[in-house]
Amino acid sequence: MQGNQKLNLFSFTMIVVGLVIGMGIFRTAATSAKDAIEPSVYFTAWILGGFVALCGALTYAEIGSRYPVTGGYYKVFSYAYHPSIAFAINCIILISNAASLSAVALIGSGYITKLFPGVAWTDIDKALISCGAIIFFYGINLMGLKMSSRAQNILMLIKIGMIVVLILALFFPHDQGAVVAAATTAPVGAVESMSWIQSLGISLIAVSFTYGGYQQTINFGNEVNQPAKNIPRGIFIGIAIIIILYLLVNLSYYTIVGFDQMKGEKEIAYVVMERTFGAKGADIFSFFLFFGVLAYVNALLMSNPRVMYAMSEEKTLPSSFAKQNPKNQVFTFSLTVFAAMCIVILFFAQTFDKILNFTIFLDCFGMVASSATIFILRKRTKHLDGTGIFKMKLFPLMPLIFMSAYLFVGISIAMQTPDTAFVGFCVLLGFMLIYFISTKFRKPITENKQ
Repeated sequence: MQGNQKLNLFSFTMIVVGLVIGMGIFRTAATSAKDAIEPSVYFTAWILGGFVALCGALTYAEIGSRYPVTGGYYKVFSYAYHPSIAFAINCIILISNAASLSAVALIGSGYITKLFPGVAWTDIDKALISCGAIIFFYGINLMGLKMSSRAQNILMLIKIGMIVVLILALFFPHDQGAVVAAATTAPVGAVESMSWIQSLGISLIAVSFTYGGYQQTINFGNEVNQPAKNIPRGIFIGIAIIIILYLLVNLSYYTIVGFDQMKGEKEIAYVVMERTFGAKGADIFSFFLFFGVLAYVNALLMSNPRVMYAMSEEKTLPSSFAKQNPKNQVFTFSLTVFAAMCIVILFFAQTFDKILNFTIFLDCFGMVASSATIFILRKRTKHLDGTGIFKMKLFPLMPLIFMSAYLFVGISIAMQTPDTAFVGFCVLLGFMLIYFISTKFRKPITENKQ
């Protein structure tokens, strides 16, 4: 890639933060609280989730330094395991990401429609608003990585600003009577019959979704200026920012809304603003929050076409997915296909809560398998040691903690919704079968054994 299209440390860090902070922190806090039998479970889940994310960030930082290639999240599977596994898992991840993008855009449109309470907004209306946002950022990304990264920086500053406002609400007077009333009237959920550990496992599902996304940063590989230095720095700084912001926002939710009422509030950030600054303040917040949420849409539109490019280079997708615009190096066909996937799913996908377990269960495959490649990469790239690449400390403890945590979450999902786990396994096996069938209809390629 040309030097003027390279990402600097600040831009790359904003991409990390943008990939992680989607709509989750403005929505999944309620889901996590609903599954927690007591506040200690809730806050343990968020603290543990942050620690696991840090372990994962350090693991992916070293993977990105040892294997800095465009589309790295796909290529690392192909390099360390087998192209069939890379194809199956990454097809699932692409579908999951497209569904997540669509769901987040729909939730964002839900906030913006609050500005017009007199209008009877339908699901189709909200889908059209979300579709317009996807098309707009599709156009931004067609202009090149530099333009899309600039848009990302602006949107992320807006989103971080919204999170800061939520945190500052702690220091403003709010209606404490509403919190007390909510605590006495909130319905008691069935989760009270669960053990502390079971409750923690289920609560971690929503938390894992909220902390996820940073692993996609290795897709940018050699598109980052000085990747060996800036990839680990960007990931580490980004995750540190996210952990601090998440914990403070959750303290705001807990203090202002109350733990029991949090369980039933889908648009919990709006409630915080309404109790602190009134209905007008909540409307203004919703307006800016909609644009902050679009940072997640833009970040996924930047990242996922690079996975398609990598799969095309491996000959598991047609060569058209690898075509770039000669002027700005945009993967035009891949970007168009992914945006189209998002729009199609937008009109057929179900609600955020319904797709949450399925998305995270599929992600558990990718997280465990991709982080495990660090053991293989360390053996195959010993010659890079001492050359200035990032090399994590406390190895292999960090990746083992990360893998164990996602195994725990996957098992929790399988116990809570076994049908979801069964479908996830079938989808994974189905894509692997498609790969082996498709190999019979294309010419064999010569593998690079370097």
